Amino acid sequence: MSTLTHRTRSGRPTAAPGAVRPRRPGVLVYGTALLALVGCMLAGIWVGAVPLPPDGVVLTLLDRALHPLGIEVSGGLEGTQAAVLLQLRLPRVVLGVLVGAALAIAGAGYQGVFRNALADPYLLGAAAGAGLGATLTIAYSPVQSVGPVGMVPLAAFVGALFGVFCALALGSVAGGSHSPTLLLAGIAVAAFLSAVQTLVQQQNTDNLREIYGWMIGQLGSSQWSDIGMVLPYLGVSCGVLLFCGRALDILAVGDDEAASLGVHPGRLRLLVILAASLATASAVAVSGLIGFVGLVVPHIVRRLAGGSYTRVLPLSLLVGGAFLVLADLVARVILAPAELPIGVVTAFVGAPFFALLLWTGARRR
Repeated sequence: MSTLTHRTRSGRPTAAPGAVRPRRPGVLVYGTALLALVGCMLAGIWVGAVPLPPDGVVLTLLDRALHPLGIEVSGGLEGTQAAVLLQLRLPRVVLGVLVGAALAIAGAGYQGVFRNALADPYLLGAAAGAGLGATLTIAYSPVQSVGPVGMVPLAAFVGALFGVFCALALGSVAGGSHSPTLLLAGIAVAAFLSAVQTLVQQQNTDNLREIYGWMIGQLGSSQWSDIGMVLPYLGVSCGVLLFCGRALDILAVGDDEAASLGVHPGRLRLLVILAASLATASAVAVSGLIGFVGLVVPHIVRRLAGGSYTRVLPLSLLVGGAFLVLADLVARVILAPAELPIGVVTAFVGAPFFALLLWTGARRR
């Protein structure tokens, strides 16, 4: 049974008498997601080539957190172990949380505006643009960084935004903000940019290994500067997407109904697409191309808490961060001392999941 809405005197939509109200997840669902995130983060910090004692890790983190208040906590890590924790493990785990959260909430946002449960953050040319930007930089750039910011992440960020801009421009010319038109425009732009990238790769075979390593995703070279670079963009984009949750729920009933309830479908789609694309571009810039996070995580969240975007979006942040940190942990230990690219791990999970969704959809039809 669908949920009916009507307007109150204040103009705000509310449930009609007798309508079935969507089930609201209580503290248990959010608490479970938060505990899963914290547990995955601690596991990602503890486990690795250099073993770190759990109690020493906790005490060191407490000491660093309370030091600005003038409180010192003794018994923490020292020397090499402290350096491994603070300069290698911790920035890698924090960046994994940010990237996973960004890709997951972007996927949920795309699925909302396109009304397509198979929508992915790498729509609209974001991945292809980022790949082309990184490839051009690796192949031709005479400098490696601009101040504290590496040239490859910066070029990937600019390339992802360029790809999205081209897709939006083509989609606007072809059919405005209509979702299928934008999807087709994104496919066309992604195909063209990928072709240009392949041409550049063939002309610079000496850099193929580095280009390939970036394209299949990695968090191994994470630094605090990477976190500082993407955090402002992720904060803005994720904040906008969370703000749009209620409007996406209204949009799900149809454009005409949403317009009658005060939601402008075209403006909402453009706002969500821009915010989701900014989140995707920021994540891709520092991690490379890590697929399927934005596809798998929103589906997991819907199984836990229902389909309302006021719940799916915030929970996707938590579950997405935990999912990618766990995938990175598997990538580090499954072939130790060698390290498997994290994009390979997410593909092993996401590809069968995608096939299962297709099969389930075919059976329902």
